[in-house]
Amino acid sequence: MPEIVLLAHNIRSTHNVGSLFRTAEGFGVAKIFISGYTPYPTQQSDTRLPHIREKLTKQINKTALGAEAVVPFEYSENVPIERLKQAGYRIVGLEQDARSQPLVQYKAPEKVALLIGEEVEGIDADLRKLCDDIVEIPMAGRKESFNVSVAAGIALYQLALADSSL
Repeated sequence: MPEIVLLAHNIRSTHNVGSLFRTAEGFGVAKIFISGYTPYPTQQSDTRLPHIREKLTKQINKTALGAEAVVPFEYSENVPIERLKQAGYRIVGLEQDARSQPLVQYKAPEKVALLIGEEVEGIDADLRKLCDDIVEIPMAGRKESFNVSVAAGIALYQLALADSSL
């Protein structure tokens, strides 16, 4: 099983963030890197106003159900792509793009940093350029995409467990 970290950039919904924590915990994600305007649970040395961080943490907990307390996470304004590349991670964007390949055909390397983006607009073009690989989930229905937390769950399953004996 590869070592996987999740990069959640500009996710608007606290419910999606909570779902990402819960799904990440289930698939053994090593850490979640939260960036941009993505809401995040209370962390040590939190500089947000107490009532804001408490409200966001409570909302995230509604769907995370405690996973936010056990999955390591870190917040920064920008996605730490260069730092992760230097640590040996391959940056894999989950997005519909001219460069993307079907998720089921992608062979996960030993260290994967899965990048997900905004609920409506997806991963910004500038961030997509920094990705080593881009994968997409083929769609059979009439809608163009899945909810971001659902898509992340599908991708994490494929990356973490598709080739394992679990």
